[in-house]
Amino acid sequence: MDMLNKLTALFQQALETREPTVNLQDSFIEHWKGITTYYIETSDESQPAKKTDIPWRLKQMLDILVYEEKQQESEEMGPCMEYLLQHKILETLCTLGKAEYPPGMQQQVLVFFSRLLAQIRQPFLHIVTVYRPVQKLIRLCGITPGGQTEREEAMFLNMICTKLKQDPRLFTYILEDICQHKDKSNNFNTDNGAHARDINMFAEDASSPNQVSSVTAEYSAMKMDIATETDAIGNPNTTTSDAGNAYSLSLSKKAETNLVRALIKLMKSKKIKIALKAYETLLILVSIPKCEIATYLCENTALCTLLTDWLCELYNRIPSSVDPMDAETVEKVIWRSYFTKACTKDGDSFQGKEHLEAFLFCVDFCDQVVKEAHTVMGLTLAKVIHQNWLIKHLQPQLFQMSEAGMLIATIFLLLFLRQISSAAMLEETVLFLLGNQKEPELPGVIEDHALRTRLIEHCDHISDEISLATMKLFEELLQKPHKDIVHNLVLRNLQDRGYMARSSTWGQEDKHVLDAEQMEDTEELEEDPFFTDMYPSNEFVSHPVLPSFPKQKPESSVGHVPVKDIVNSFLCLVPQEARTSHHLQEAEFESYIHDAKSLPYELNLQMTSVLSKLAVFPHPHLHEYLLDPYINLRPGATSLFSVLVRVIGELMQRIQNIPSFSEKLVLVRKQLMGLEPETMLEHITLLKGVTILEEFCKELAAIAFVKHSAKEQ
Repeated sequence: MDMLNKLTALFQQALETREPTVNLQDSFIEHWKGITTYYIETSDESQPAKKTDIPWRLKQMLDILVYEEKQQESEEMGPCMEYLLQHKILETLCTLGKAEYPPGMQQQVLVFFSRLLAQIRQPFLHIVTVYRPVQKLIRLCGITPGGQTEREEAMFLNMICTKLKQDPRLFTYILEDICQHKDKSNNFNTDNGAHARDINMFAEDASSPNQVSSVTAEYSAMKMDIATETDAIGNPNTTTSDAGNAYSLSLSKKAETNLVRALIKLMKSKKIKIALKAYETLLILVSIPKCEIATYLCENTALCTLLTDWLCELYNRIPSSVDPMDAETVEKVIWRSYFTKACTKDGDSFQGKEHLEAFLFCVDFCDQVVKEAHTVMGLTLAKVIHQNWLIKHLQPQLFQMSEAGMLIATIFLLLFLRQISSAAMLEETVLFLLGNQKEPELPGVIEDHALRTRLIEHCDHISDEISLATMKLFEELLQKPHKDIVHNLVLRNLQDRGYMARSSTWGQEDKHVLDAEQMEDTEELEEDPFFTDMYPSNEFVSHPVLPSFPKQKPESSVGHVPVKDIVNSFLCLVPQEARTSHHLQEAEFESYIHDAKSLPYELNLQMTSVLSKLAVFPHPHLHEYLLDPYINLRPGATSLFSVLVRVIGELMQRIQNIPSFSEKLVLVRKQLMGLEPETMLEHITLLKGVTILEEFCKELAAIAFVKHSAKEQ
């Protein structure tokens, strides 16, 4: 026990013993001289940098700088940092990194710069002896695809963009014109004699008071400039436009930036982690909340164009032989999780899936950029994608004569539409698909926006596959949160309510005309033998004319018609002999939707789905036209209910010639539900159509009831 106490006392004494004071500047200079001495004395140029003491000495220098900053009581620069800047050590390191002398030196320099920027808290990127070597290092990034320094390049650029986001005023010090270096001799000297001269120049102990004071003065002046700019922005006597104009003026002198070029290059890396880091860094860059910076990136760099070119390149890699049915099964791709998924093997793959997912990944990333970037950047990128991909690449494929090419292009457009969610991208896509017409369409007049007309025509294409894909496209479009979609497709043609017969309140003379027109319309319906035969006499009752916009609506009715009458009107559309759902009360229609195999069946199903989406919209004209069986139509006009009446009449005429119709109809429903195996039956398309029609009428009845309930609540 005594021995243990003595040892404890010795340890305590050792801990309390004060360490001898170390001169940080002398230690810093010693490590730097150790690096320069290596270049002066070593003749073996093949030895890798990591096997020398250079990495260790660089780490010691960094640790000294960090420790010195922590010990500084004021914000003034310490002697070691002054020495680093005064002797242009960062410039010399860039020279050595560019020359890759010794081999792997560029990697060590990038690591040193990244850690220096990350760990030094005081602002120093605005000092010329810092931002110039930083610019030179940026120029080295992304030059060699798949190079050994890609990881360090990605980390370095990430740190640069992080610093820019923390202090956007540094933007003017980091970006530089690519062209200003294109025709000039490179500032980096690669012959060994030049290295020796540089090293000898900075290895000598040049601690002249004049030089030190000049660096300190520059640092202080820069801090005053930043403080002055901050005061000017916050000063109520200084207008925002003045500050913005001064800031924009300094940016306008720049041109294309190496930073953007390097990031785009690294985004294309085959190494997943490096590519992910580059994508994340670009998001940091574009999310800087400065209008002037966003404007500069849009107007003075090729950022939006380069991103769109990358999108087009990935799109062009998708093989033309990809199966449309396989392509449609590809789910929405989330850009961050795409990199994780790329590491795992996909068992459910098909030819071209990898390229298709890569394209959708890029779409999602661009959509994310539009969301996170400044509004100026988001709008610009969306417009560039509209012009350079939608119009130049996709539109010609939608207008081509080849049905196969037309089909796969429609599928790609559908996948693109599913992928986007940003307001600006949706705005440009709607403009591409539908145009910007607001006025009602005129009969016989073809609108200028040819793509909208073509897509509507494709809904009734000779190819069932094209019709199905186009209707799925419109269904997806109707689910997007954009007010112009429904207006452009439907509402602008309903706004005048031209489908309505003239109101009887116009006068007695008009009433006689209305009565005559109603009689003619009634006689036309009565000529259809199935219009009256399929309903018992007590199932149709006359109702007064529906007022256009009643001032007060009864709680139990829609307009002046009780909601139960509207629901029953749709439920009773299909005659009893054509109904099968009551035979299988426990089954639901949705249970067999995804198991449909017949293309005409799927086509009819898709059509009813689109109509259901329209019927759900809470617009009085749309509700009236689609869900009011008692609407007073003008002669020659049709509503959804009147069309359904005609369709059911035609079906009833055709099923008269089908023996054992009811039994076959029940069998088809069971097959669609998976309760019976698929068998070959005559009139299978007709039988499936009757089943769809019954369920569609039930769905319309349900929509009418739910909308009424929601209105009451």
